[in-house]
Amino acid sequence: MKALHATLTSFGEMWYQIFVWALLSSFVIHVAAAAISFAILRRHRIGKFFPLLLLLMGIATPLTSGAVNSAVIAFIYVAAKFTMIEWHALMWGMGQTALAAGIGITRILATL
Repeated sequence: MKALHATLTSFGEMWYQIFVWALLSSFVIHVAAAAISFAILRRHRIGKFFPLLLLLMGIATPLTSGAVNSAVIAFIYVAAKFTMIEWHALMWGMGQTALAAGIGITRILATL
């Protein structure tokens, strides 16, 4: 029987759990944005294809920067000899998505 709070001890376990949660949460956010975008742009001649780009970014971003960020977080836990509860992996993964969404909404990168 699985414990209520399973602990992750190896780099691979931590990286995988954080990565999966980042990928899943990013995909859910981008599917919602694509659905809204498609509903608004469905009659536009070219704009109706924009939701496909949103879905592509919902997968591409976590596969690239999300994988690297997850590896860095897992490496820090392993180097510090900490164990990670699965709940913490969920929070780190969703935190990556929330941070990316926050940066995108505030357009802080446009000010640099």
